[in-house]
Amino acid sequence: MAALLLASLWAGLCSGCGGAEGSQRLRLTTTTSTANSGLLGHLLSPFEEETGIEVVVVAVGTGQALALGERGDADIVLVHAREREDAFVAAGFGIDRRDVMWNDFVIVGPSSDPAGIRGESNPTSALKRLHAAEALFVSRGDDSGTHIRELGLWKTAGLDPAGNWYWKAGQGMGRCLVMADEKRGYTLTDRGTFLAFHEGVDLEILVEGHASMRNPYGAIRVNPDQHPQVNASQALKLLDYLTSSEGQKRIGTFRVDGEMLFHPAIEY
Repeated sequence: MAALLLASLWAGLCSGCGGAEGSQRLRLTTTTSTANSGLLGHLLSPFEEETGIEVVVVAVGTGQALALGERGDADIVLVHAREREDAFVAAGFGIDRRDVMWNDFVIVGPSSDPAGIRGESNPTSALKRLHAAEALFVSRGDDSGTHIRELGLWKTAGLDPAGNWYWKAGQGMGRCLVMADEKRGYTLTDRGTFLAFHEGVDLEILVEGHASMRNPYGAIRVNPDQHPQVNASQALKLLDYLTSSEGQKRIGTFRVDGEMLFHPAIEY
């Protein structure tokens, strides 16, 4: 039902977008992490000013973003779940996937750290401690890129989390951080969203730095052969901008409290 309502609202929002080549509005579906962190305003403003193209953004989980692309309800997607992205392209829904940027995931929790995971070098070891202690863990539970990575980490740990201690929120990352704070629990988050929210929650980064926590983002144009109504030429303009030296430098210069939230994928 939520997905149907989202699609209906999105269709209504873009009802005036016009045909593939005649519109000055471009539909971008992307993840909550890019929106919540503040990156999109910093990154898209120069593109809109230079081209006169209005980028209409819907920020949802990666699964929902790709589903909108599959239905032709987006012109371009910016997401972070590589296996899902490759499947999207292989099925013919997307073309011209390109690496755009990366950040990383971290496990956060209360400073008291009742499960004793602080400083664990491997996130799966931390999850085993959380599971054994039945420490409250807030999961996105929304088929987002973060949720997909979390499930992969549980699988690597050989565990199937279940029970009253494991909360499936079905919410965006910001709300999950608030829930973890309110209940003195733990959650997996991308670093960018946590830094954008950290002053409003009493949580600390407890586990970080492992290679399995790297979080790459890719942009994909929706295939006009599948959906002739998509704004293919303007989607290409945005994709070229995101991977240009200007776009990559904009990504690299975005800071919150002096800290880089996203790293450019391409070195110029």
